[in-house]
Amino acid sequence: MHARLGERDRYRPIATPLSPTSRPLDVARGLLSVFPFRTIYIADLDAIEGKGDNNATLRLLKAHLPDVDFWVDNGVADLAAAKSWLDEDIGRLVLGSETQRDENLVRRFCRDDRVILSLDYRGDAFVGPAALLGDTTVWPAKVIAMTLARVGSAMGPDLDKLMALSERGSARLIYAAGGVRDASDLAALARAGIAGALVASCLHNGSLEGEQIARLQSA
Repeated sequence: MHARLGERDRYRPIATPLSPTSRPLDVARGLLSVFPFRTIYIADLDAIEGKGDNNATLRLLKAHLPDVDFWVDNGVADLAAAKSWLDEDIGRLVLGSETQRDENLVRRFCRDDRVILSLDYRGDAFVGPAALLGDTTVWPAKVIAMTLARVGSAMGPDLDKLMALSERGSARLIYAAGGVRDASDLAALARAGIAGALVASCLHNGSLEGEQIARLQSA
């Protein structure tokens, strides 16, 4: 899907010059044609919204792209579902704050490298249990700052929010999600101490190219 501004009811199947179809495997291969990414983030919107899941598609992706590490946000919010999904070994589990009832599930997995926390924001408002944002001791090693209103917006990343989370998160690796426009944004994030960024729109529209990513990684 083409994600934009976090307005999921308006998402449409993606049309991109990188892929002949909107099928996930074709799109993933298109992204990898730009750069040999080691990680691909996936939001299973059906699962997040309680409309089934796309685990069969995830298994297909893993079978065809065994060298890629998939980070999957699928709305898991209870211990049994988290354990069951992790046992399938499809990828790393992203626990989105918007779907959590409290901080306990994240706390349970805070030392498990297979689990990543996504701190979700709509505008300036945090979405999720306050304890998840306030108690950094429950944060796992990798934390995504998901600014939903900037996804697909070309507004630029929210550097102030990202830097504040990085300072509070101590040794955690903070990843930016939402608003990245081009290589200059990625360079600014790197200077700010942000570990990485989720990028999609700027790859599909050609404003971020593989050679630029390679130069940033070697800098």
